[in-house]
Formats: sequence, C-alpha cells, structure tokens
Amino acid sequence: MSLPPLPESAIEISAFAADWRSAVALSGEALARSGAAKPGYADEMIRMIEDHGPYIVIAPGLALAHARPGPQVLNDGLSIVTLKHPVRFGHAHNDPVRVVLGLAITEPGAHLAAVAAVANIFNDSSAIDQLAAAETAAEVQRIMGVIPS
Repeated sequence: MSLPPLPESAIEISAFAADWRSAVALSGEALARSGAAKPGYADEMIRMIEDHGPYIVIAPGLALAHARPGPQVLNDGLSIVTLKHPVRFGHAHNDPVRVVLGLAITEPGAHLAAVAAVANIFNDSSAIDQLAAAETAAEVQRIMGVIPS
C-alpha cells in the first residue's frame, strides 16, 4: 500500500495543543476536514491511547494517532499536525511530541500496510525535524513524498 492521501486540508502547521488529548483531537479534526473521517474519530483515537498507553509515540518527537477501521472512517487518509510547543504523551523515550500524524484506514487488512508506508518515511531520521520546521502545507507534502494537488 502506498501512503494514504494527504490533502492540504489535512495539514495544520504550528498548532497549539494544551496536552496530548488536544494534540490528537487536532489530528482527528484535520482528518474530518479532509473528508477521511467523521468528527467522532478523534474520540476513538484518544480512547485507544487511554486504553493501550502511548504506544503511538513511534519515534522521538513523533506520534502516529489512529483507531480501528469502523463507521467513523469514511476514506483512507492521513493528517499532519505540527505543534508550536511539544506535548508529553507519557512515553518513556520518545516524548515530547512535536509532530502528530493522524491515520484513518477503511479496511482492517490495509491498516498495517498503511502504518508501514508511513513508518518508511521516518527511516530518514531528519524527516521529523523537517516536518516540525515546515512552514507550509506544500512543504509538509514534499517531505512526506506526496504531490500537492
């Protein structure tokens, strides 16, 4: 699977989040703006972290928020929120988080492939710093390897 769509409407630069819940909510709102998910998907992503801990903080400064495919997911999609001030998720090694990716996938079988496609981008250890420093949605899309539409 290739990377899910990342339209400009799913990107928020230098956002303010008081805590990890509001950071995840911002990524869910971006997915809803782009048409990938319903507004309630953000609550599902937050519940996953409450139930399973901060496993979504996959690298220093980077969280990959997601929930299971279900009625809140409308289309495959990706969102990216860069934070003005990093927030702590409670991860022992990878806090604080500066970049939150939101992932919505419609088919259960495609979920792991989508996570792997996203993770491949971060094989380049400078990608997180580049995203955190990005000033435009087009710059974020370029770093993620998607062509702006």
